[in-house]
Amino acid sequence: MSFPLLTATAALPAIGAIATAAVPAARRTAAKWLALLVSLATLALAIVVLVRFDPDGARYQLTESHAWIADFGVRYELGVDGIGVALLALTALLIPFIILAGWHDADPLETGSRRWRPTQGFFALILAVEAMVIISFEATDVFLFYIFFEAMLIPMYFLIGGFGDRAHAGSDEKAAAQRSYAAVKFLLYNLVGGLIMLAAVIGLYVVAGNFSLQEIAEARANGSLDMATNTERWLFLGFFFAFAVKAPLWPLHTWLPNAMGEATAPVAVLITAVVDKVGTFAMLRFCLQLFPEASKWATPAIMVLAVISIIYGALLAVGQRDIKRLVAYASISHFGFIIMGIFAMTSQGQSGATLYMVNHGISTAALMLVAGFLISRRGSRLIADYGGVQKVAPVLAGTFLIGGLATLSLPGLAPFVSEFLVLVGTFARYPAIGIIATFGIVLAALYTLVLYQRTMTGPVKLEVSAMPDLRARELLVVAPLVVLLIFLGVYPKPVTDIVNPAVKSTMSDVHKKDPKPEVEAAK
Repeated sequence: MSFPLLTATAALPAIGAIATAAVPAARRTAAKWLALLVSLATLALAIVVLVRFDPDGARYQLTESHAWIADFGVRYELGVDGIGVALLALTALLIPFIILAGWHDADPLETGSRRWRPTQGFFALILAVEAMVIISFEATDVFLFYIFFEAMLIPMYFLIGGFGDRAHAGSDEKAAAQRSYAAVKFLLYNLVGGLIMLAAVIGLYVVAGNFSLQEIAEARANGSLDMATNTERWLFLGFFFAFAVKAPLWPLHTWLPNAMGEATAPVAVLITAVVDKVGTFAMLRFCLQLFPEASKWATPAIMVLAVISIIYGALLAVGQRDIKRLVAYASISHFGFIIMGIFAMTSQGQSGATLYMVNHGISTAALMLVAGFLISRRGSRLIADYGGVQKVAPVLAGTFLIGGLATLSLPGLAPFVSEFLVLVGTFARYPAIGIIATFGIVLAALYTLVLYQRTMTGPVKLEVSAMPDLRARELLVVAPLVVLLIFLGVYPKPVTDIVNPAVKSTMSDVHKKDPKPEVEAAK
């Protein structure tokens, strides 16, 4: 038997989470280093997966399949395609930066009540989320995917509710109430989506007789499994609803600003750059592959919801006074672009959407982590409490600017390529939707540049006059992300070469071809 590489990639952070939680209470620093080393080892395994993956090979590679619950047709089946391997690599890449950025976020905090923050638990929960997200990108058994799709809610609930932003340190009771509200809202929204998906998963088993993604998709393709039209549509809606909550898509998005606002900056990155990607990934892997006809039937409505998300999220970002909530609403707008690219049903749109998942993860991590460093220095999330930061902390301001410019998809930075592909792919089939979505770019420039102007330029406010610049640990977090934003902005080929064959397979699943350009014949 060959080495189970995919299992090892998910099992390592899971074992690391248990080991980190078991570190004695007095050995907090040891727990941090253990978590960091485990995340780096997981990244090394992810790189091995990436190197061994052949974009021109079979659709699903490095596969593993073992009997699990035989009486119900449940198997432990793993495999990665180009889209899954790209997001697996993104997850493994971001977790070490999240751990480094949150190095002191769970240190003991003495207030009037002498409350202690469980450092070991904080880092153990991050590793637990990493393990569950990775196996979600690998699972090719629908029931196995569902288990970890739901299970990741538990550690995320505790990360949001138990570890709040240090900007709230002066008001413990109010901060705890706000964190509790955000965590419960996150959990309830996603649990409702998950319960609806569970009903659809059971329905799929009744129709297909097993949970194997590959077997069901193959049966759909060769005609041996023929679903009634209404049955397929209801099952599609059950899956899509859960994924749209996770994504998040308007109007199921309202949990995200609360969760990102109340969580620490590293946990906010974990939410939007890692966990939420499972929703958009699953739309490609499960909705389009299992329910191709229903996906085409629902496309017009989903495209409208996506473009509403783009404009709505950007408009609300413009009006925000809270830095972290601004980034949250910007992410809602960006997820609208991703979903629009997926359901444009063009190769450019789906390649752009997949590339956008990767690039959005990097750009949001860069912006939010620098914002977290800024907030930890001043002790406030309010934009109005800053001014003139670039004069006292130029490196912090410079990296904040690059993260912001990436968020508005400036040419030369990674998100531009993906956003351009999404718009081109959308315009080819839905020109009106593509034109309306373009206004999201204008609004992104507005909220990003206004944020930078109000926080970093102008007179130096007294409260920020002694603000220190980025320290070595913080530079170690931000610098690689900035380098990646520039590299993928000028040379995205390494990622597109991996994802394009998988996109072609997805287009084949839904029996769609790119529309031919309407060009007047030469005379």
